[in-house]
Formats: sequence, structure tokens, C-alpha cells
Amino acid sequence: MTQVDATVKDEELASLAKAGDRAAFDALVRRHKVSLYRFVRHYVGNADDAYDVLQEAFIAAWRGLRKFDPARAFAPWLKTIALNKCRDYGRRRTIRRLLLQTYASELPQFPDVDTSDEQLRQKLQENRRLSRLDHAIATLPPIYKEPLLLTLIAGLSHQEVADILKTTPKAIEVRLYRARIKLREKMESD
Repeated sequence: MTQVDATVKDEELASLAKAGDRAAFDALVRRHKVSLYRFVRHYVGNADDAYDVLQEAFIAAWRGLRKFDPARAFAPWLKTIALNKCRDYGRRRTIRRLLLQTYASELPQFPDVDTSDEQLRQKLQENRRLSRLDHAIATLPPIYKEPLLLTLIAGLSHQEVADILKTTPKAIEVRLYRARIKLREKMESD
């Protein structure tokens, strides 16, 4: 196992990890876990499930290192794996929802609080708004949700997102525009 220094590039670490160096892979996990968690969290809409999906993504990355091409960038490769795990999660959730539809209950609502504490009231309003936004993002169709999260949360360029989703940067631009319209409509209707 090698001592990993912060100046070593992701692609070099991936090559070392591909050769079996666990410390190199651990360094990659440390570097990418926060940004990848943010992406996954917004995709799945639930913090606890996001941790599970994130863990699945890193396991899949470890197992898939033999397919990684060090001549390409590591971060988009890892985000593609995470995106696929998010899609898997969405399919599992849809199947579960269909099976348990008769027993499904509504999402918990924040209680109305009658308080003179203005700061508490503002915090509750902000939590409600963020919860509604998380729910609205999570319910977007994948064609809009994926480019939105990959650009805004994961910080990828339109070209990088187009490469991951196997389309053009112009198509990504259109999908982002439509995603914003759908989010605005959803937030206004709630």
C-alpha cells in the first residue's frame, strides 16, 4: 500500500487502485464522497437512502476499476456509476410503490406552529420550502432530473453531462430549461 499525497491525480490513484492498492481507492473515496453524496441526495430525495446508494456506487466503482481507462477523467466515470445506481434505486422504489400502493401513506407534513418566536417560524418555513424543493426534484422525470443534478449539484459542464448521458450539449441545455420550468410549476402548484 502506498502513502497517498494530495497532489496525486485521480487517474493515477485509480490506476494504483486498479492494481489492488486499497489506500489509493480510499483516497478517491475521501476526495469524492461529499460531492457525490450531494448529487445522490438530490436525485433520490431522501438522506438515508442517499447513503445507501452512495455506498452502492463506491462498491460498484471498486468492482469496475478493471474497466476504467486512466486516459479519461475519473470524476465523470464515477458520477456515471452513481447516476446508474440512482436509476436502479428509482426502479426499485417504483416497484415497491406499486406493490404497496394500497398501503402507502402520504408524506409527513410539517405541523403548523403557532409561535411568537419569529426565528423558529422562519426556520420552519425554510424547512418546508426545502422539503418541497427536494420532493419536486426527486419527482422530476429522469430526462430532466439527471442533467439538472449533474450540472448544478455535481458541477459538471454541459459537455461532460452530454458525454455521460450520451447526447449533445444543446440537448442538455434544453433539458435544463425544461427542468426549471417543471420545478417552477411544481413549486407554484404546491
